[in-house]
Amino acid sequence: IWEPVDGQRDNIAVYHPTYGQSFPNVAFKDRVIFLQNNLRIPSIRIKDLRMSDAGRYTCEYATYPSGNEQGTTTLIMLAKPKNSAKAVTVQAGSKSVMVAHCEAADGKPAATIKWLASVGGNHSTTSTNGPDGTVTVRSEYRLVPTAEDNGREVTCLVDQKTQDRPWTEVLKLSVEYPPTVTIDGYDHNWYVGRSDAVLFCHATANPEPTTITWTTASGSLPDTVVVEQNKLTVRKVDDAVNTTFTCEVKNKHGASRKTLTTFVIGESKQNHPNTQRRRKRQTPHLHFLQHNLMQKNF
Repeated sequence: IWEPVDGQRDNIAVYHPTYGQSFPNVAFKDRVIFLQNNLRIPSIRIKDLRMSDAGRYTCEYATYPSGNEQGTTTLIMLAKPKNSAKAVTVQAGSKSVMVAHCEAADGKPAATIKWLASVGGNHSTTSTNGPDGTVTVRSEYRLVPTAEDNGREVTCLVDQKTQDRPWTEVLKLSVEYPPTVTIDGYDHNWYVGRSDAVLFCHATANPEPTTITWTTASGSLPDTVVVEQNKLTVRKVDDAVNTTFTCEVKNKHGASRKTLTTFVIGESKQNHPNTQRRRKRQTPHLHFLQHNLMQKNF
């Protein structure tokens, strides 16, 4: 006799010494058998177990004249959840959005989901009951995404009775944002005739920049300037590069630019007369010290 968790008692297997075996419950037909074809060992076997088979099972003897005797056991069905977790690509902004989700599907009993994270945020968890008694647990991790959050990690932990240890999945956050631009390489020593003057345009962006464009205050670049991607090279410094350079970087989320004003001087600072005079003043002083040392040693 089978008594489901929610439902009425019903006979699933009957053995009669004269009329033999019968299996009146359609749900167990072809899945339940007697191990022995006699009353001394009336054990049964149920194959292809289903979650709905959970409940109390009673073996009942009908005897005469002493009456009925019975024994009861309980079948508890467990289901290992199907776990999954994924980061969600989002755009940096000012509103809280879901950046990762974690799911433990079709488990019994219901799983517990926790998050480990070094970023500020919070999570919410929901559960959905399945028709077979299993439970699907879903958790979402949310935060206000910034460019600094891109690449940071959050970890989903799923704990459930059928698992030897908590299931874990480390996720890297994916936050997209427009470019941030800087220019470096200018050493304030662009003198007339110099041939190795270089500027570099650097950008941080997600996704990667699609275009990098150099311009000047007048629009077009001087003939002495050569551009290779983010590198601007002045082949020979002259008054034409006494200007303001602008580097503009674009990706699908927008464009950003940075400007730098360069000044052309008449000659290198290393050859400036003040530099030469300072060097000449230092020389007699060194000779004077050497002369004193020689006299003392003598």
